[in-house]
Amino acid sequence: MISTHVKPLFRTATVWKNLSPFWGEEYTLHLPMGFHSLSFHVMDEDTIGHDDVIGKIILSKEAIGSQAKGLDSWLNLTRVNPDEEVQGEIHLSLELLKDTEKISLRCQVIEARDLAPRDISGTSDPFTRVIFNNHSAETSIIKKTRFPHWGETLELELDLEELSEEGTVTVEVWDWDMVGKNDFLGKVEIPFACLHKTPLLEGWFRLLPLGNNEVDAGGKLGALRLKVCLVEDRILPSVYYQPLIHLLVESVISPTEVEDSSALTMLEEVNTVESRQDVAMTLVKIYLGQGLVVPFLDYLNTREVNHTTDPNTLFRSNSLSSKAMEQFMKAVGMLYLHEVLKPIINRIFDEKKYIELDPCKIDLNRTRRISFKGAVSEAEVRDSSVEILQSYLTSIIESIVGSVDQCPPVMRVAFKQLHKRVEEQFAEPENEDVKYLAISGFFFLRFFAPAILTPKLFQLRDQHADTRTSRTLLLLAKALQSVGNLGLQLGHGKEQWMAPLHPIILRSVASVKDFLDKLIDIDHDIVSEVPQRAVFMPSVTVKEGYLHKHKAEGPQLLSRFAFKKRYFWLTSETLSYAKTSDWQVRSSIPILCVCAVERVDENAFQQQNVMQVISQDNDGQLHTMYIQCKNVNELNQWLSAIRKVSIYNERMLPSFHPGAHRSGKWTCCLQADRAGCSRTHSAVTLGDWSDPLDPDGETQTIYKQLLQGRDKLRSVAKNTLYNFCLTDGAECNVQRMKAGQRIAARLLVVIEDLEQAHATFQRREKEDGTSVILNP
Repeated sequence: MISTHVKPLFRTATVWKNLSPFWGEEYTLHLPMGFHSLSFHVMDEDTIGHDDVIGKIILSKEAIGSQAKGLDSWLNLTRVNPDEEVQGEIHLSLELLKDTEKISLRCQVIEARDLAPRDISGTSDPFTRVIFNNHSAETSIIKKTRFPHWGETLELELDLEELSEEGTVTVEVWDWDMVGKNDFLGKVEIPFACLHKTPLLEGWFRLLPLGNNEVDAGGKLGALRLKVCLVEDRILPSVYYQPLIHLLVESVISPTEVEDSSALTMLEEVNTVESRQDVAMTLVKIYLGQGLVVPFLDYLNTREVNHTTDPNTLFRSNSLSSKAMEQFMKAVGMLYLHEVLKPIINRIFDEKKYIELDPCKIDLNRTRRISFKGAVSEAEVRDSSVEILQSYLTSIIESIVGSVDQCPPVMRVAFKQLHKRVEEQFAEPENEDVKYLAISGFFFLRFFAPAILTPKLFQLRDQHADTRTSRTLLLLAKALQSVGNLGLQLGHGKEQWMAPLHPIILRSVASVKDFLDKLIDIDHDIVSEVPQRAVFMPSVTVKEGYLHKHKAEGPQLLSRFAFKKRYFWLTSETLSYAKTSDWQVRSSIPILCVCAVERVDENAFQQQNVMQVISQDNDGQLHTMYIQCKNVNELNQWLSAIRKVSIYNERMLPSFHPGAHRSGKWTCCLQADRAGCSRTHSAVTLGDWSDPLDPDGETQTIYKQLLQGRDKLRSVAKNTLYNFCLTDGAECNVQRMKAGQRIAARLLVVIEDLEQAHATFQRREKEDGTSVILNP
């Protein structure tokens, strides 16, 4: 379980019956500006009752950020101390009063928000205690809330000699318990010297733990290997990025005659292998936003094809063009992949059949009896495995080759351009298959085969496959790779035991070629060149599935009867639901009317994993729909998905109530006011292929890559003249020399201007004492 403070963000899949689990899962989390630590809790899942906590690792923001390339190491688990699991903020006003008669410390305890739940009901009974030296005072107790409003003033009378002391004013928040000791909810410590400098100190203060008394158990609780990288950027206003965007756009719409003289080629020159995938995804999103993703891919692919002399090595490296094509398919084709593969993947997971072709790995003890004649033989296992694999493989191939109309048009046009460039470069009759292999290499080997091998990583399944299913998926992925290679490498590898599948692979080659011919039979004009602000078209379903919706008359019902199962569809235009997936009548909320999407406290309905979608009608009235998800993963996926499609809405609320409205007041803060008691969260939680486009953030990423490679870029610019003369020999083309030097010089100027802009904004922050970070 991954969380900030004690709020869960994501949960990995469960690895059953294993003390040395391997997950291999990767998450991109969009954390709030004010986050201070990231916790990793290792849990033991129980089918009955609550999951047990094995241990945790907590990493501070500073610890993660101190590693330039990220943190990658084994860390020992520590025990979980409830006093360290605090969250929330408290609104205070402190003032030091001095007059001739007395000296006093006045503390106005106004309110608190988002406190940790300490009671079974999912709430707390908070009160506040102010302490300085031997003086203390307490507020009243407010029952059953995580958002208490006190509005009380506490005064501590001080002695004259205490004014010179360098002590600390401590404000503690506790959960009152009728039986047993009170539970700690957090504290704020303010140096007494601050009150001498600032007569009135007021604001929201983050609650801190009692004190880090955690003891490393020396590995007795186990260890967890983590790779964590923190990226924190200052995003400038859009106008500052326009020169760099202009250079990137110019690279693909007005390419020079010299292939090595563009911003893109120089970016690839200074880019490191480790960051190439991230850069490729960023560039894909930039050009998607500009409506130029097809020319961008065509530019990179043309260079790659022209620089390749041996067709057998075409796109076999991890070049920028190869990575860009991979990330492009994920950005625009994941919903298509789900539509094609999900039914067969679900079938394989449900059937859990034992399949094995390798004679060295056949385990007769793990097989189910195939016949009633007695124990099965290896031959019977192989025959049964071949039959099942042929059935699965046939279903996969038929689903793919029958999906021409489902494939996104922009993907088809990109493949058409690729087909054309390869056909022009390798026009010889003996290279007839190269134009097919170029497309199928991406389509089958880098898109469909990896998704079959690891469906969890492509969001086709919520859990990893068990050992048996994982082996079936591996064999199918191998077979599909052979299909993508058009069967040309069959019989040349070491795995000769795959031979029984060779006939079906060879039979599928003709249908695959026919499919690829139909795939690229598309008009260029079908893909609009108008800049797109989102990856999704209005008609595309971004997310769908069964959830539980709270009935309008819910408050009169018991909580477990108040939520009814409904099938939900989310597009970039509407959030719709109906009784079943094939139900004709749907209710819907226009996405433009959504003004907040937030979690709901457990105590609101005595249910976990509930969220709320707040919308506003044409009359300005607010309406709230409560939806329950089956687990925290699904909750965060839906939260993020709805926030992604509504991120550009103009009427977003600044605050909300995490509770429910009952008996004239909200269960969270016990107030009647409709104005929320907690700040809304506009940013998405989970980052993936469906993230909305963010041109400024994406261009900032490219700028950082160029900045890191500036010395190399200067060297490239300085050697441009020399390199061109070497290429042309005695007849050195002066015009081409100047073009290369001009592009390099312009790129360096853009980098320096952006660097200066960042320095200016940073200086303003220090001078004004305010933040100008617009989009971290």
